[in-house]
Amino acid sequence: MNKSELIEAIAASADIPKAAATRALDAMVESATDSLKKGESVSLVGFGTFAIKERAARTGRNPQTGQPIEISAAKVPSFKAGKALKDAVN
Repeated sequence: MNKSELIEAIAASADIPKAAATRALDAMVESATDSLKKGESVSLVGFGTFAIKERAARTGRNPQTGQPIEISAAKVPSFKAGKALKDAVN
């Protein structure tokens, strides 16, 4: 399912116009992104939790030359599925 299909599903399920569903989805994504930027987690009960994890610096290898390269530390977004979501897909 891509974004436009999700918008159509939201509009049909909530019985609202596609434009309103688009605005609602965009607002949710923007709010979640802003919270993650601040270092806060976003929990949707029954669905899951979005959070930021720290990835440590490490040494990797350039696949073309085999030379070791330094990969810097980074913050990466992560998602942990909630119990209801896990149960729904199993």
